[in-house]
Amino acid sequence: MNDNQTPIIIDTDPGIDDAVALAAALYSKELDIKLITTVAGNVSLEKVTYNTLRLLQFFKKEIPVAAGAAQPLIKEPIDASNVHGETGMDGYDFPEPNENLLLKEHAVNAMYKTILQSNKPITLVPIGPLTNIALLIRLYPEVKTNIKEIVLMGGSTTRGNSGVMAEFNIHADPEAASIVFNSGVPIVMVGLDVGWKALVYPEDSEKLKTLNETGHMIYHLFQKYRGGSMKTGLKMYDSCAIAYLLCPEMFTTQKAYVGIELNGSLSKGCTVTDLKGYLNMPSNATVCLDIDEKLFKGWFLDSLQKCN
Repeated sequence: MNDNQTPIIIDTDPGIDDAVALAAALYSKELDIKLITTVAGNVSLEKVTYNTLRLLQFFKKEIPVAAGAAQPLIKEPIDASNVHGETGMDGYDFPEPNENLLLKEHAVNAMYKTILQSNKPITLVPIGPLTNIALLIRLYPEVKTNIKEIVLMGGSTTRGNSGVMAEFNIHADPEAASIVFNSGVPIVMVGLDVGWKALVYPEDSEKLKTLNETGHMIYHLFQKYRGGSMKTGLKMYDSCAIAYLLCPEMFTTQKAYVGIELNGSLSKGCTVTDLKGYLNMPSNATVCLDIDEKLFKGWFLDSLQKCN
């Protein structure tokens, strides 16, 4: 790592849009990925861990991987196999992974060691449910002094995609999300409503097909992805978190208090985002409200062009 790189830990549940986000992060010269941790979300923990290892083999990258929580803190598990396919990454025949990259220790313990051993404060980048991050904060609160910020894909300032008002990553484990948002660690929330504008259109997908090996792989994953449609645009939710790390200027943001609804019979998992100060609570997050679609598309294609 050089002094200009940002050390990060990515907590993920691949997932087709996770695969795209990992590609952008792995080939960025500005990021130093210390560890990748996995959490049950889009599909089971076993599948997302296997998918992560397959992606690293495809990208020819050797980064330690640690498997984390197999289920939410309290509620029954849900998944998004209807969006990402039964395996989580249907549509491409990946090489068999290098199992040696998988650490024997739990993701939370691996994060703890990585954070405390880092000479620079670590940025956490969770792009799945927040179960691992909540466990880390509760079990090892001392790590907070060496966490620069948490840049997460999750939540929404408007409607949901897993409940009427709940975005999937928060809805999957709202109690974990509540712990994280109340942790006192600086948080950037890159939400669902921003992802709705981070679109890959058919003409972009066609460019990917012949761009390079990574573009070819992503093109085939996109044929199975149900996060939007090929006609109206595929939504690149998780890539938005990586985009914020690398190009925050493409986002419009506002500091606000974000509360997680835990008791609502119709709205559990809602990220109640108080943009007007009605609740008289101090802000606990920088909330992304909008994204420059043209800048995002340019960044997205440029990022994938750097891949193998």
